[in-house]
Amino acid sequence: MCIVTHMGGPVLGAARPMIVSAYVAFAAFGAFWGLWGAAVPSVRDQAGISAGQLGFALLFIGAGALPAMVVMGKALDRWGLRLTAVTTGALGLVGIGLALTAVDLVSLCVGLAVVGATSGAGDVAINALAGRAERIAGRPVIIRAHGVFSSFVVIGSLATGVAAELPLVVSFVAVAVIALAAGAVLLRLVPAHATAYGHTTTTPVPTALWRITPLMIIGVLGALAFAAENAHQSWSAVFARDELQSSAGLSAVAPAVFAATVAITRFITGGLKSVNARTVLLVGASAAATGTVVIAAASTLFVAALGLAAAAAGTAVLFPTIVSVVSRNVDESHRGRATSVVTTVAYLGFLLGPVYVGLWAEAVGMRGAMLSVAALSVALFALTPILLRLSGFERRRRAHHAAPTLR
Repeated sequence: MCIVTHMGGPVLGAARPMIVSAYVAFAAFGAFWGLWGAAVPSVRDQAGISAGQLGFALLFIGAGALPAMVVMGKALDRWGLRLTAVTTGALGLVGIGLALTAVDLVSLCVGLAVVGATSGAGDVAINALAGRAERIAGRPVIIRAHGVFSSFVVIGSLATGVAAELPLVVSFVAVAVIALAAGAVLLRLVPAHATAYGHTTTTPVPTALWRITPLMIIGVLGALAFAAENAHQSWSAVFARDELQSSAGLSAVAPAVFAATVAITRFITGGLKSVNARTVLLVGASAAATGTVVIAAASTLFVAALGLAAAAAGTAVLFPTIVSVVSRNVDESHRGRATSVVTTVAYLGFLLGPVYVGLWAEAVGMRGAMLSVAALSVALFALTPILLRLSGFERRRRAHHAAPTLR
């Protein structure tokens, strides 16, 4: 654990390659997950499984991701952010493998575990990259990078809807080309060492527990945010098809509307002056809960889209705000591990959110499952003041200009 006592800051022009790299990495990941969100019904049909079995299969994304995320944090601190290029290109390739082999429950579970491991490692890498870019540039990068992600989720979702009549593998091949191209760009632009821009001098703080505990506490907020966000992204197309009897093409509009609103919200809020993290999280949780209740009651795709838009606007600001708070308070020598801890805990929500919906859908139907998603946002609203205070990050932010930052 360290106290940051000085950091050199390069001009924005020197930091631009890092900023571009962060946007490119998030764009490739957005294209992949946009494709996945829209392709879930087709994958389910190809594998010949029920909603409950699909929820079980989605569990394997997290089963593969969690150990990979823990390892990736240490790997980044040792070998540098260029590992982002490897994980980005690999995600495209494993997607092709999933599309070719997911023909039953077992093969789908295996494929999703591989996708989860690759994506989990990449998730840590791209957030660490964006955090580094924001630190050296002295301007918002993380929330805008997440906005780029959401923009490409829209593109991936809509493109998948247009190609709905083509074999599933065609869309995954297209995304693989994008991911490999992005990996090549990252390999060229990302510096080999963190010291390429600026520096920090640090003083050790002896208590090891203090290093991990605040990160895990604030990660719980990230888990609730991710649970609500990924529940919508993974199940909105299924809800549109099963409850509103939409066609495959129109069903793809649901995750696209969600992601488009998330993207717009992130670009708008990324340009605003710094606001209190607690306020952002409380407003976001309120909007997410309200929008999800509207979805549960919707009788047409249009009304469901309005609810998705409200839920998306709320969830859009949640995880990027949490990552930004943490990023401002970590030393470069531990950025990978700090990002890994927060992202790993938060990723539990990414894992459990879709599974949670699947279980509720089996028990009470999709509309009842949507109400259970609203309950997640209510829980986030209730826990935000408590966990921000316990983590100490809110207190550190208030003291930022009066004393050195404790990480």
